[in-house]
Amino acid sequence: MTHASGAGPFWLAEASDAPAVTHCLAQLAHDLGDGEVFASTPEAIAQHGFGTRPLFFCLLSGPRAEPTSMALFFPHFSTTRGCPGAYVQDLWVAPSTRGQNLGQALLSEVARFAAKDWQAAYLALSVHASNGGAARFYRRLGFETGDGMTGLSLTGMAFDDLARYTGRNKDGDH
Repeated sequence: MTHASGAGPFWLAEASDAPAVTHCLAQLAHDLGDGEVFASTPEAIAQHGFGTRPLFFCLLSGPRAEPTSMALFFPHFSTTRGCPGAYVQDLWVAPSTRGQNLGQALLSEVARFAAKDWQAAYLALSVHASNGGAARFYRRLGFETGDGMTGLSLTGMAFDDLARYTGRNKDGDH
């Protein structure tokens, strides 16, 4: 896939690309200051991205062994909009290739792929609060802050506790 802008070519990652995808994700985590908590492995990427029920797609560009850009995304559904979209979990462009419109070209390829594959009609993503450059980039493309929504996450013991919840609290209420 070569984008009309001349950026690319891009390819849809396969299981054999799991080490390269992990490398890109590790670079992104390092760039964001999350390197110490980064826990993805090639095995986890292969299992969850390319197993019997893939949980995400990934577009890459650059040398196959060490890509210089990537976008990891998956189907998303908005009950407000009443249609499917794509959630871009991670977008990374190597510092050496920034300024070549790869980020915009990758997002364009994600939109095109998702529109064709599952009739996506929008893209959604989150930006690290400390990444002002990325926020400006996304706003330049037309991304807006979400409809009064604030992203939350549940992890660790709190996730485990909720997963074990049986439907009754201490007072017997649901």
